[in-house]
Amino acid sequence: MKEMSGAEVLIKSLEDLGVKHIFGYTGAAILPVFHALRHSDIEIIVNSNEQSAAFSAAGYSRSSNRVGVAIVTSGPAITNTLTSVADAYGDSIPLLVFAGQVPEHKIGTDSFQHINVKGIFRDAAKKVIQLSNGDDIETIVKDAYYFAKSGKPGPVVIDFPLDKQMKNHEYNGTAVTRFEGSYHDDRHLCEEQCKAFFELLLKSRKPLLYLGGGLNSEPGSQAVREFNELFGIPSVNTLMAKGVVDERNGLNLGMLGMFGTPYANMLIQENDFFFAIGVRWDDRVAEKVGFAIGTDIAYIDINPEKMHQIKIERSPKFTFIGDAATALRDLLNYARKHNIRLDIQEWQMRARDLKRSWPLDYNRTSEYIQSAEVISMLSEYVDGSTKITTGVGNHQMLSAQYLPMQCPKSFMTSGSFGTMGFSMPTAIGVHYANPHSGVIAIDGDGSLRMNLGELHTIASLDLPIKIVMLNNRSDGMVQNLQDTAYEGTRIGTQRPKDVNFAEIARSFGFNYAERVSSRNDLKGKIEAFMNADGPCFLEACTDREEVLYPKVPAGGSYKDMILGPYIKPI
Repeated sequence: MKEMSGAEVLIKSLEDLGVKHIFGYTGAAILPVFHALRHSDIEIIVNSNEQSAAFSAAGYSRSSNRVGVAIVTSGPAITNTLTSVADAYGDSIPLLVFAGQVPEHKIGTDSFQHINVKGIFRDAAKKVIQLSNGDDIETIVKDAYYFAKSGKPGPVVIDFPLDKQMKNHEYNGTAVTRFEGSYHDDRHLCEEQCKAFFELLLKSRKPLLYLGGGLNSEPGSQAVREFNELFGIPSVNTLMAKGVVDERNGLNLGMLGMFGTPYANMLIQENDFFFAIGVRWDDRVAEKVGFAIGTDIAYIDINPEKMHQIKIERSPKFTFIGDAATALRDLLNYARKHNIRLDIQEWQMRARDLKRSWPLDYNRTSEYIQSAEVISMLSEYVDGSTKITTGVGNHQMLSAQYLPMQCPKSFMTSGSFGTMGFSMPTAIGVHYANPHSGVIAIDGDGSLRMNLGELHTIASLDLPIKIVMLNNRSDGMVQNLQDTAYEGTRIGTQRPKDVNFAEIARSFGFNYAERVSSRNDLKGKIEAFMNADGPCFLEACTDREEVLYPKVPAGGSYKDMILGPYIKPI
């Protein structure tokens, strides 16, 4: 047992947890913690603002099996992280955010930069902890790390008063395995449950896997791939599950939903057994309904609240609350033991035929570069080691449609919360978690501007991150919605002045920063961009009038999908 300052106990506890990187921004109320890093091997990455720091920390989590850590000061600093925390909560991403706070005796007063952190973050985080002088800092920090990863993962916010950072506390060096083991989920499917599942499946002639973010891990991806090596069931996935299975496989039909692939949205209308695994039944998928009528549903998820909701709304024939990878392995072991096989060759042929016959496409005759065209060309450079981040908007959905991800935790995007400004700071965290992977941040001009300062962070740290910016001088997705809902009246979605963002990137010190506006130059510019080293920025000036297809209109079902003028059968 040793005595050290509260700030030193925090840093020592993070070292014990194996933390190598922290993202943050300093300030008076967190100075003791930053000062305690002077004797630590933990690297501190200083972002352009606190929202970005928390996004980077979440990107670290999204792309690895570790928990990202952000440390910021009090008042406006911690409130700046609220959007990032809510974003992580919506997508079930583990995250630790530490905030400086006024001394404990000043909490609840009108003290400078004081804010009620617990009250503000209560509904936006998995847990909020306000440390007080009697608390065991080491135990709380180590437990919070594994609590954030457990069950339905999510962010934990810890409010750290300045006096507690400075006061001496005990450090016991408690083994982290004690905390890790306390959250081990040992629920398994029993023989009778496995039997009930396969009785449903074996009645089916057109089963469909619906894969969600709960499988977006190495164990989850491996389990579903092994399961489907045996059964060969066609699959569709949510935005959060890109890469869970290899999307180059003919039986994976890609993303389902409002902006899903044409073949995924077609196949779901024909299935007779819908096996949903680790999904939250997002309204942009579930409200399109189709599959819920006359279709048997099986559902596995770790979140009891979501299971309760779906049991009421969907009346699934089979359910299990627990870890998806564990449940799939239980089913796989039962199937092997009982020599269970499926004969669904006609259905498999139907899935492959749909995927082959209804390819995505765009306007190939326009004089202007199409965003879909840029991403389609970019897809030729995506391999198993590539990590993608996106902002939010049309470019996000086009990336989800066109980029064939091959591995789990390779496509990082803001799913539930839809947060613009997400791509660049997230890419920073992804790089530090995966220093040997190629990281490509895809953004629109509207989304990129929201955290423009991260261009400086990337350049000043000489990070080998490649940024593709699709500049149509508008908020394209909202503009498309305006055109539909308000008969083409556009208010607040266009930017009349053309700004050369490549010049901005160049001024920050990017090794490669170019702008392309001619279709004839696009392929060459992308090739040069992808072959360049260090921080790279490519700005593609794209067609402001481009519309994202396919789309299922609000209030419509999958049968109402609009393919647009360019997606046609071959």
